[in-house]
Amino acid sequence: MIVDVLEDYARDRGPDMKDSAKLGWTLAPLLHFFRDDTLASLTTGRVRAYWEWRRVTRIESRTVGEDLETVAVPGTVADGTIIRELSGALRPAIKHAIDEKRLAPGVYYVPIPSAPPSRDYWITRPEAARLLWESRKDPRSRLHLPLFVLIAIYTGARTGAILDLRWPQVDLVRGRIDFSLPGEARTNKRRAHIPVPRSLLAALKRAHRRASSEFVIAYHGEQVGSVKTGFNSAAARAGIADCTHHTLRHTAGTWMAQGGVPLWQVAGYLGHSVARTTELYAHHHPDHLGDAKRALEGRRK
Repeated sequence: MIVDVLEDYARDRGPDMKDSAKLGWTLAPLLHFFRDDTLASLTTGRVRAYWEWRRVTRIESRTVGEDLETVAVPGTVADGTIIRELSGALRPAIKHAIDEKRLAPGVYYVPIPSAPPSRDYWITRPEAARLLWESRKDPRSRLHLPLFVLIAIYTGARTGAILDLRWPQVDLVRGRIDFSLPGEARTNKRRAHIPVPRSLLAALKRAHRRASSEFVIAYHGEQVGSVKTGFNSAAARAGIADCTHHTLRHTAGTWMAQGGVPLWQVAGYLGHSVARTTELYAHHHPDHLGDAKRALEGRRK
């Protein structure tokens, strides 16, 4: 049964993963849809049926009696989510079952939708200033949300890396931040070790003086688990409702490229590969394809 393969994978690999709860939510729709399926029934048509079902179905947790159960409800789900579920959970689960000799080796084809095009959306400096101003308005988040926005803009770090950031990782004397957690397993999502811009360093020093937690982004002495609600409200008030916390990472990379920073430095600052950085930001660089243009014009740089 596909359910057995998925549950074995969660039991064996889940404890070693950084965010086992996230794995649980990734597996939930797969367990629901394929609950009566065997590997023999995992045809291309059956997987594509999952695509269509998932595009119009969300999974929620509800309390039934004394138990917490997942239920399917109508809702829109993007293809990017479906890709993560199939390529990040079902495919690895099948491979794990084969490696553990629980499943006979064979060709188990799990097609995924085409990757959605990258969204080249970034905000301007005036928009960033409005966002920072509005992030101070809510009394519940006025101490930690503005600091989150500043760190996101000035470092381009991922949301998870910012929320995991502890004060020992911040060198306030030399002005550097190491986003890699001690003892953390290295993944494809590399975390950078970077110098801190002066404006952010000043804000970090002020925050450190009033800190009551080891976490940089904290509320009442506890780590903040999510800034999504407060951030989205601030962005709406700032008139940039389409802006998400991930937008700030792309904004940082765009600003650096627009400022003429060599792409290998942008890659190092963001923790990207050079190839990925070139794909995302090269067209923002002021000298993008300049040598090619000059060669066709018969000029030398």
